[in-house]
Amino acid sequence: MNALRRPAPWFGAFAVWFGVLWWLSSGVPDFPETLQFRSSDKILHIGYFFGGAGLLSAGLFLRHPDAPARKRIVVSVVALTLVGILDEFHQSFVPGRQGNDPYDLAADIIGALLGSFVFQPFRRFLK
Repeated sequence: MNALRRPAPWFGAFAVWFGVLWWLSSGVPDFPETLQFRSSDKILHIGYFFGGAGLLSAGLFLRHPDAPARKRIVVSVVALTLVGILDEFHQSFVPGRQGNDPYDLAADIIGALLGSFVFQPFRRFLK
């Protein structure tokens, strides 16, 4: 059986994704000048949470393949929203960082929604 057709590697990749997020949030970012334009951090938030949603969605699909797509999307978005809230709270304790930014959280949620929806057509490759 192909390892990528089981949920564990996807949940493991999601755990690594979360660990990298925590590590990134523990320091002050040093963006290259090409990424320093207005709202560039929001684009990074959307992209990162898009990826996290894809990983979590894949794991959920393989764990519960008969569950409605709507339910898996809701679970993914709620879980990633909670991760975003935790991330913002964590940043409020990091010197040089501003936490509890509602716009960052909104970008996280947008990324989670997009990733959860975009993943759905690709689930057929996991069967």
